[in-house]
Amino acid sequence: MIPARLQSAGRATFLVWLLFLLTAIAVFETYWRLRASELWKVHNTGFIGGAGRTYVFLSFSAALAAIGILPIVVDRLEDRRADLAGLVALVLCATVALPGVQTESHLDPKWSNLPAVLGVALTLLLTVWASRSGRREFPRTSARGDAARLLVGGLSFFFAAPYIAAELGFFLDGVPVLGSIFLTGAIRPEPGAGYSHAAVHHGHHHGMDGFLLTATALLLSRLVGSIRRPVLRTLTAVYLALLLVYGLTNQVQDLWTEQIVKRGWTGWEIPNVLHPSLSAAWAAMIACGLVIYALPLSPRQRLFGPAA
Repeated sequence: MIPARLQSAGRATFLVWLLFLLTAIAVFETYWRLRASELWKVHNTGFIGGAGRTYVFLSFSAALAAIGILPIVVDRLEDRRADLAGLVALVLCATVALPGVQTESHLDPKWSNLPAVLGVALTLLLTVWASRSGRREFPRTSARGDAARLLVGGLSFFFAAPYIAAELGFFLDGVPVLGSIFLTGAIRPEPGAGYSHAAVHHGHHHGMDGFLLTATALLLSRLVGSIRRPVLRTLTAVYLALLLVYGLTNQVQDLWTEQIVKRGWTGWEIPNVLHPSLSAAWAAMIACGLVIYALPLSPRQRLFGPAA
């Protein structure tokens, strides 16, 4: 039987953790089972390959999701020790944004990934603490807000199909309906790389990170209204709105490259926005995030912002 505390606000946070747990298990199994040549920018195989790539995954994108979870669980605990632990976890998770920590060209484990992984672990401990001793809260949302979340989440989940298959180590070729929609196993030139590869290689993709972060933002946004500290509530709402835009943009960018560019329909690519930069693409993402933060879906409640 599910404890009463997990039936309230805690359920959304544990759903987020469950998504990342299932993905981590898939990453571990696939990178253990397959040869490095079938994967992307890794060199280790077997148990070391699986554990190493899982470790890198936990530093990104799990660290970004953990930053969204922290204010919700810390606010529920109402304990200065939790505030201090949450601040430490935030600093550790934020190291994932430092240059050189997450490099697409080198996805073997690095010492620089360790702080973010520790931050994720500390956030998980705080989540468990909040589920046992924290203030009981319920999601505060609207029917329109939940309908919008369901629509966006459902579309993101559908278009994550090739990445879910890749995470599990297979192509969608021959799968009814999905195999005719998505290009996965066909060998195609890798844009700008000078060699050919499967259109959607086996293993982890930043398009999958995009889906996970989109789901995280949508689930946690239902809990923003339960945060009692006004400044913390506003900052959390803004962060989750930006996280939604960041997740969707990365998912669309990966899909565009693998489903449009690799089919030869166009040579134009959506700019890579995986890393923070002073660019028009990032400026547009921030602007969209602020619009979503302020988006009213009912007279008394915003989708991501505090209740009016």
